[in-house]
Amino acid sequence: MIIGLTLQQFTLLHVVISFIAIASGFVVMFGMLGSHRLPVWTGLFLLTTLLTSVTGFMFPIKGFTPALGVGVVAMVVLAFALVGLYLNRLAGSWRWIYAVTAVVSLYLNVFVLIVQAFQKVSLLNPLAPQVGPPFAEPTNTQFTIAQGVALVFFIAMSVLTAFKFRPMARAALT
Repeated sequence: MIIGLTLQQFTLLHVVISFIAIASGFVVMFGMLGSHRLPVWTGLFLLTTLLTSVTGFMFPIKGFTPALGVGVVAMVVLAFALVGLYLNRLAGSWRWIYAVTAVVSLYLNVFVLIVQAFQKVSLLNPLAPQVGPPFAEPTNTQFTIAQGVALVFFIAMSVLTAFKFRPMARAALT
């Protein structure tokens, strides 16, 4: 039992929260490309991304795993996004720091989605990487290609949002 839920129920809750984080993250990311702040979508994305990491740490895990490593990195990156947006209000360099860390937070959610899809989806399961001790290299070409495409896409989106997300300039024009 985790927070009064069976492991299966808790896993379902974690997955639903993760899907909401990813969907709202794409809305926020594409909004940033047009210099739109989208405060409700952004709040939903940041909250569900935080909850995704927090609930991920609540699973019964023995020892350090790559998943825990990704969770730690995700929390640090998300902290920068939250500080940039809510404490520093996108002032100065915090605008691009927020934009990049928000997109990196979304990428980390998608990274985990791809890993889970290759491990759990029956269509992809035969293609799942053979993961050994912590941080072993994936042995499957399809998995590597999927992660590589996601990485290149999110690097491009990080750079674009860093340059294009200028909500203060947009507000001055209206």
